[in-house]
Amino acid sequence: MATPALENRTGIVGQPLDRIDGRAKVTGTATYAAEYQIERLAHGYVVHSTIAAGRIVDIETAAAEHAPGVLAVLTHLNAHQQLPQQRRGGDSGARAVLHGPRIEYFGQPIALVIAESLEGARCAAGLVVARYEPDAPALDFDLHLHEAYRPQQVEGEGEGSKPDTKRGDFDRAFAAAPVKIDATYTTPYEHNNPMEPHATIAVWARDKLTLYDAAQSPHDRRDEVARTFGLDPAHVRIITPYIGGAFGSKFDTHNHVILAAMGARRIGRPVKVALARQQMFSMTTHRAHTRQRVAIGARPDGTITAIAHDSCLQTAIAQEFIEQSSVISRMMYAGPNRRTTHRAVKLNLPVPGIMRAPGEAPGSFALESAMDEIAAALGMDPIELRIKNEPEYDPEKRVPFSSRNLIECLRIGAVNFGWAQRGPIRSLHDGRWRVGIGVAGATYPTRIGECGARIRLTPNGRAQVKLAATDLGTGTFTILAQIAAETLGLPIDAVEVEIGDTEFPRTPGSGGSWMAASAGSAVYQAALAVNRKRRNGSTGAVEAEIKTKPGDAAKKFSMHAFGAHFVEIGIDGTTGELRLRRMLGVYAAGRILNAKTARSQLLGGMVMGVGMALGEESIVDPRYGHFVNADLAEYHIPVHADIPDSFDAIFIDEKDDKVNPLGAKGLGELGIVGAAAAVANAVYHATGQRIRNLPITLDKVLPA
Repeated sequence: MATPALENRTGIVGQPLDRIDGRAKVTGTATYAAEYQIERLAHGYVVHSTIAAGRIVDIETAAAEHAPGVLAVLTHLNAHQQLPQQRRGGDSGARAVLHGPRIEYFGQPIALVIAESLEGARCAAGLVVARYEPDAPALDFDLHLHEAYRPQQVEGEGEGSKPDTKRGDFDRAFAAAPVKIDATYTTPYEHNNPMEPHATIAVWARDKLTLYDAAQSPHDRRDEVARTFGLDPAHVRIITPYIGGAFGSKFDTHNHVILAAMGARRIGRPVKVALARQQMFSMTTHRAHTRQRVAIGARPDGTITAIAHDSCLQTAIAQEFIEQSSVISRMMYAGPNRRTTHRAVKLNLPVPGIMRAPGEAPGSFALESAMDEIAAALGMDPIELRIKNEPEYDPEKRVPFSSRNLIECLRIGAVNFGWAQRGPIRSLHDGRWRVGIGVAGATYPTRIGECGARIRLTPNGRAQVKLAATDLGTGTFTILAQIAAETLGLPIDAVEVEIGDTEFPRTPGSGGSWMAASAGSAVYQAALAVNRKRRNGSTGAVEAEIKTKPGDAAKKFSMHAFGAHFVEIGIDGTTGELRLRRMLGVYAAGRILNAKTARSQLLGGMVMGVGMALGEESIVDPRYGHFVNADLAEYHIPVHADIPDSFDAIFIDEKDDKVNPLGAKGLGELGIVGAAAAVANAVYHATGQRIRNLPITLDKVLPA
């Protein structure tokens, strides 16, 4: 029997309620991973390699071991035995560290110094001396392009994980196309840089391990740690109720987590390993550098006849992660002859990983810039080109969309932004400023995963909701409370939500924009089960625990959220200074569960897209292989002064009864997709010059 759709009887779901965890956060009572007060807590500090390739031939630790307050120094010579490192990321596999003398990237952990204080551990870490037998590292992406290989799969699910796809005959159709563009776009290395640095506190009680951690996916973290140490997963507990941002960087189990557990076992006391901001540039993941070729052929009326998207990107020597940058071109626009490919280049750099909208964010920069280029070649309005090539069904899966309102987003955005006054290229001026207006489409898959939830309704009319879901600052606490309150017929302040603990029912991780749909659907069904027990005459406390599983809708339909970005920029005609003047995002994301938190998420994604377009870039030292701008002074992210007052996100009303019982689509990542392309397209409109390499910095703008 199908689960009935959630009905708004009390009107709580959808309301722009304040976050119920907000007071705890602004008053400092919310406890983050590094803040737990544990008795006899010791501190660990990581020592890093200073070469990118080679092996350790000797490591001297005696001076560090005899430093004041030092309790232990761990190296590959005395580290706890672990299972071998798994080769792919994101597979809940073992995460071995200090497992041998081999060095595969600059900044690789080579020792952990544990002391009574952080200051003592950090000071003693400087006394550890390693001697190396270096190898010539592979660091230059372009120099090693000839070594690119075809991976077995890319990040994604089902058909989406295929590295290559094709339909029709792209080469023949492209050669015959009257109008065509063939361009290469690049995106740089980028780092997630959440507000809360990564940290873990490890506490052993005999053979049971508790980790106070910042984990986007608590049960995956539990499984990875258990496998690394050969433990029963039931003997590992992850506690992570509050997370200060992540953008994907807290999904995988990084070295500091394993080091904290290893150090605590060695000294028989709790150990905290908290990373400094600079350490996060080598100790966590980053977005890979990409080189993407997009070729589009069209008829003079704008009908696309051929489209290809070929991506090549960096992966690591030690562990493979393949971002799915070409996948967006498999479904965004129509065209009978299509090809997408992915290739990877192994370099002596840390393993890349998930960063907000992996695949779609860098892929959309290439695709949506190319759509602007073919529109210019056709002499056609960029919005009309996209409307002209709206597909009737998913071009590759050959199934209908559960709902698709990209055209409505484009049209509503055009009216609200004043697109009709855009004018020809290089036509707009405001004093010394050249003004440009650009547009780009946005999309992100709608997913739902297997998820559990437990609800207990007490005799005094209060509901306790428990599940292992996490809140990265996205509003999970609040929307789950709204769903429970709505379904149970309670006021919102009668619902208590507890999350972020592997003692609670298992949920997917907070990533891939599926937490709201997955956890929300589980809470909804658990509340329905409680209601059924109440109707059947249950007295006293009523409790229900359920586990939801995805249906077969994903096989029958192509399920995505859509949106459109509109950007106005100004460029100083003398200095080339670029300023964002206005930005509007219009989104079709199914049912909006909380209008305030949803808008906040989309605005945050848009800001991150502006950063991607104009500033974010991690620069590799070609001699040694480290990221040289490893702090927030030199890694440029947008600040308040970079974002104008005219900066907004709006929703269109969209009902989709196929995606899940809530009708909700994920939107945490939707806001960044296409945003960088919209900025780049606005730069082209202002200057007549196409900048295909992010970020769009002064040195690239001045020649235009």
